[in-house]
Amino acid sequence: MTPRTAPFGRTLCAMVTPFTPTGALDVDGASRLAAHLVAKGCDGLVLNGTTGESPTTTDAEKTELIAAVRAAVGPGVPLVAGVGTADTRHTIELTHAAEKAGADAALVVTPYYSKPPQESVESHFRRIADASGLPLMLYDIPGRTGTRIEPATMIRLATHPRIVAVKDCSYDFLGTQKVLAATDLAYYAGCDEHILALYAVGAAGCVSTIANVVPRQVAAILAAFDAGNTARATELQLRATPLIEAMMNAGLPGTVTAKALLTELALPAGPVRAPLLPADRKTADGLRAEYERVAGAG
Repeated sequence: MTPRTAPFGRTLCAMVTPFTPTGALDVDGASRLAAHLVAKGCDGLVLNGTTGESPTTTDAEKTELIAAVRAAVGPGVPLVAGVGTADTRHTIELTHAAEKAGADAALVVTPYYSKPPQESVESHFRRIADASGLPLMLYDIPGRTGTRIEPATMIRLATHPRIVAVKDCSYDFLGTQKVLAATDLAYYAGCDEHILALYAVGAAGCVSTIANVVPRQVAAILAAFDAGNTARATELQLRATPLIEAMMNAGLPGTVTAKALLTELALPAGPVRAPLLPADRKTADGLRAEYERVAGAG
């Protein structure tokens, strides 16, 4: 089937936020990493997401990062800025700031910790969409927020002209298909193990954490499927599976493993911020071995 329109490109990288050795925002490193990722196959970048350590960066740092990356990659590369908080008012403020700094869209996560009912979830997203000129990508990740965007709620939200996309980490494949069948929302796989599966049923692309280190290989999965070579697409997805498991499902957050691998590859990353701790030497060596298996195979 023909994939649906991808408003922000197909292969998006959930980019880490590089820090200096002392833990400050590394603006130069972020600019260099962003340019590298785009040159290696990423259509667009998601900044200030979970992988970008948004819980521990300040509002000013978030804005500075967007502006620096925009200057580094130019006007033609889509930038989606994470603005989600547990506070609707604060989220609106961050959305306005992201728009002024050069973002093309806002990634808005379900309010966390307070566990709002679906009526409140819907109101939250609608108020943000009404308050800004940016299109919104809703972020459905109940494993972190404690609250799902239920399919019926998502279908109602799809009627808003500025709610155009979803980063899907729901782990509810049936629910996702119900929304895909009923709306024109551009779904992006937010879990790397679901890139091909979700794309095959009509998703627009992916927001990938492993694309921090293997951007070309992630883009190749979607390109093979687009070319009608589903066997090749399957081969590439399965080849990446051990790296996905090592980076995303081995007990450490993707931020930690992505930064460990980027450091191994002499690319800008720097330390993680507390409460996160860096990967140990054994973990870094294991990550490097899985990376070599994927990158070395072409």
